[in-house]
Amino acid sequence: MLNEKVALHTAGPTPIPPQVAAAMITPMINHRSDTFSQIAKDVAQKLQQMLQTQEQVYVLASSGSSGWETAMVNFVPAGARILNIIIGDFGDRWAKANRELGFQVESLKYEVGTAARAEDIDTFLREQEGSIKAVCVQHNETSTAVFNPIREIAAVARKHNALILVDAVSSLGGLPFEMDAWGVDVVFTGSQKALMCPPGLMIIAANQRAWANAEQARTPKFYFDLSVYRRDFDKGQTPHTPAVTLYYALQAALTMLSQEGLKNTYERHHLMGEMCRAGIKASGLELFCQDEQFASDTLTAVKIPAGVDAAAFRKTALKTFGVVFAAGQGKAMKDTIFRIGHMGYMTPNDILLALATVENSLAYLGYPIEPGRATSAAQQVWLAYLKRQ
Repeated sequence: MLNEKVALHTAGPTPIPPQVAAAMITPMINHRSDTFSQIAKDVAQKLQQMLQTQEQVYVLASSGSSGWETAMVNFVPAGARILNIIIGDFGDRWAKANRELGFQVESLKYEVGTAARAEDIDTFLREQEGSIKAVCVQHNETSTAVFNPIREIAAVARKHNALILVDAVSSLGGLPFEMDAWGVDVVFTGSQKALMCPPGLMIIAANQRAWANAEQARTPKFYFDLSVYRRDFDKGQTPHTPAVTLYYALQAALTMLSQEGLKNTYERHHLMGEMCRAGIKASGLELFCQDEQFASDTLTAVKIPAGVDAAAFRKTALKTFGVVFAAGQGKAMKDTIFRIGHMGYMTPNDILLALATVENSLAYLGYPIEPGRATSAAQQVWLAYLKRQ
């Protein structure tokens, strides 16, 4: 076959809108100019709307995973006892990062495919008698396509006077998030998922409760020292050279999302999530998420059917049908699940293509699957949604 366009359905990076790609070729400017300051201030204001917060939002030239370190070294006392909530591979990674940073890590680890329970966290923190200084949790666990009930977890953390730090890398822009209303102390995300931008930016916000703890956070830091970002915020400047082209991209993407409206953005993602889940179940395959009320609207994890080689399935989807799916994350899930990304620059039509590719790839490999059941079920979900509008 000719080298045709590939449909990207990974868990990130995600497809980039033409408007975002075009913005990136805007001529370079002096990053200490008034022009850049105006862009930075506009981006910060739009990010406040995305996060539903009145707090300052900072943009750093780094990956989403740098949010783990940035949050910890700025707002948690050095060497403090902290609690990591683990429901998948990225929860494990954050716990590992915290150990490397010298924190005393306790963990509540759940079976993969399940969400954390606020009542468990409440019990654990009560037993620790106030010694836990921070609770670290993923809003959306990218490795399992399961989200956590952040509002409830945040309430429990505050009840026990612990900071609540939230990794929203694969949720912000795709799942509802209300930093101020939910009482989240620190939240961070990356540019390359539901925000429809290339990788390279980490976005973080902290409330006044977190900043009140910053004086005790004496862990060594330099590039990730948010106090200097805070100092320069009102000037629309950053302490280090910003990724100017990525600022162009982020401004264009946030403008698109603002024009769509948060409510509509969330509805679109929920529709695509429902379509994907309905199609997978109709095809006879099994969702990895054990309780659909916590199934992510930004990606879907699917169990590889018995007798099918996971790598061969993904290779067939790409080489034969031009669609990229994500493998399972971590050793335990690499060969047992695949993940369908449906966040950011996606529409229901993209979901139909992804589901058709799942069916076609399995059929190509000789797995007995009835063609068209997945797309038909997804279409019914879409039509029902349209009739309600």
